[in-house]
Amino acid sequence: MLPEIKKILYATDLSRNSAYAYKYAVSYAEKFDAMITLLHVIEDMGPSARAMVDAFVPPEHHKKVIKESTKRIKKRLSVFCEKVSEESPQCPMRVSSVLVYEGNPVEEILTQAKKLDADLIIMGSHGKGSSSHPFFGSTARKVVGLSRVPVAIIPIPEGETDVTFYDI
Repeated sequence: MLPEIKKILYATDLSRNSAYAYKYAVSYAEKFDAMITLLHVIEDMGPSARAMVDAFVPPEHHKKVIKESTKRIKKRLSVFCEKVSEESPQCPMRVSSVLVYEGNPVEEILTQAKKLDADLIIMGSHGKGSSSHPFFGSTARKVVGLSRVPVAIIPIPEGETDVTFYDI
């Protein structure tokens, strides 16, 4: 029996052109009649940065900043989905939820994939020649190596694509 793809986890770092991979998530969702969960992880601060923030910023203010950032990111992702719906009217109906967490991106992606019982993880890769954001490329490699769920890494084409989270 062929595996079914009904739940797709689309993980994004919101970097320039990473939204290109989202079109693949929508395409897979339409092809397999699946639902998409959008996930963005706000990377944890390093220990020294965390110590500095803890020393000078009250915990309630830090929580407020994270909450406001989460709200902005969720709005940005929702608006992006609406823009993609011009090409794919099914897009908004394919998104089951938008999640934003703070933590280690690899750990959060794997945790959410397990929690959601995802059938497929889709991520963008900055690919060859893009050293401006090497973080997500290494995240993608680690997720592929540790995931028990199939992972589709979408290489971002050279040059500009017609989609970007920055325009939103």
